Amino acid sequence: MAGWNRTGSVVVEVDGSAENLRVVDYAAAEALRFGAELVLVAPYLAHGSFNPMTPGYAPKPPADLADAALRAAVAHVRHLNGYALELAALSGEGSRARVLAHAAQKARMLIVGRSRSRGPQRLMHTQANLTLAARAGCPVVVVPLSWKPALLDRKVAVGIDGTALSTEALEFAFAETAGREGDLIVVHAGLPAERPFADEDPEYSWISRADCLLSETLAPWTSRFPNVKVTRFLSSRLPAAALVHESGEVGLVVVGAHSGPLPVDPVARRSMAAMTCPVAIVPHHTTDAERRRVSRRTGSVVTTA
Repeated sequence: MAGWNRTGSVVVEVDGSAENLRVVDYAAAEALRFGAELVLVAPYLAHGSFNPMTPGYAPKPPADLADAALRAAVAHVRHLNGYALELAALSGEGSRARVLAHAAQKARMLIVGRSRSRGPQRLMHTQANLTLAARAGCPVVVVPLSWKPALLDRKVAVGIDGTALSTEALEFAFAETAGREGDLIVVHAGLPAERPFADEDPEYSWISRADCLLSETLAPWTSRFPNVKVTRFLSSRLPAAALVHESGEVGLVVVGAHSGPLPVDPVARRSMAAMTCPVAIVPHHTTDAERRRVSRRTGSVVTTA
């Protein structure tokens, strides 16, 4: 990911609600863990809502509301952490996606809250956060508004499929686990739960093949992070179902996602919608080499800027 600064700041969305302060707490813990700057960002639209049914009501300008939300968030962080954190706060006029993506251009991660909405509205919010991850270029951590620190925070789970899509997700998951001095569960799912053919060597069953794939994929990261204890989890469930199953036992689930202006990634989308723990969406930006491989398979012409 070209725009992902591994040593950058931790950026968190501020919306002025009481529940949002828990998301700010999560971001502050991340910033403290890595010794990073915490940047509080409050997006706002230039024109607030006006209700003609209450003509005597004069709402505050959106910019003033954003600044008030930032002051409250700064006071909250200082009250809990003193001056142990390097702290910055900024408001930005424009759409939520544009303001947050711009603020996170050189960030280590962007942290946002997960809406309490249900049904179609939750799917809309989920897709909006998935699009935000693609636009920001850095990992986006979606935190439930009910989040509280717990012992399970030491455990991280990451889903991998053996393709390049998992590369950045694995890097992020190993770094997070090392920072938490915790354990990492690597989930590989979606394989057929069928028996090998009669003439197939049992040593090369789907379990053995999956284990070999995991060994090859994990080798660079286990050598780079030797203190991270890794547990492998193979499942015949669909990938999203397997990750949701593991989410009740960990403090963070990491999922790789496709980048692009309109990313369509059902695994990442369902993970964000169904899980109760924080979910990190780590976008994968296709390299020139990957585009060339795709073009050779499809016979299309690839141009690079």
